[in-house]
Amino acid sequence: MLQPGFTPFPELKTERLLLRRVTMEDAPEIFFLRSDAAVLQFLSKEPAATIKEAKDFITRINNDIDNNDGILWAIVLKEGSGKAIGSICYWRLSKEHYRAELGYVLDPNFWRRGIMKEAILKVLKYGFSGMGLHSIEARISPANIASAAVLEATGFIREAYFKEDFFYRGKFEDTAVYSRLQ
Repeated sequence: MLQPGFTPFPELKTERLLLRRVTMEDAPEIFFLRSDAAVLQFLSKEPAATIKEAKDFITRINNDIDNNDGILWAIVLKEGSGKAIGSICYWRLSKEHYRAELGYVLDPNFWRRGIMKEAILKVLKYGFSGMGLHSIEARISPANIASAAVLEATGFIREAYFKEDFFYRGKFEDTAVYSRLQ
């Protein structure tokens, strides 16, 4: 069975990025990422209404990290303000099956710069070699063409398409499932 260990926290670096643990100082940026209409466009989740919701989210994430139940990195530009411009995570860990779900968001001001591709490639390497995952999945709205493209560019293949499997705001929505094997 998969037994991930996130202590000490695995800080990851790429050419342009630092992927680090999210802290309470990131609450304004996390609030933005969890409330901005453009960021949430394809996520089918209610926007955060208060900074307290962002802080509660950070607390939940850090509890998951401390309990080895999931991990989230703040995405920070190495040559920037040090503020989080996005996040990337493994959640829904299926320890008995050596599988996890990848999730990510990015501030729209940084879209179309290859940042998420760079972050995903680094997190995939950590997932396979550092955590011992066998497979990684990502679930997206089929309408999110940009997310599908970045997943395919990082070696994922679409392995499933669920019709109207998700109910949100009074209507059923489809889900595309992408997967990558070690």
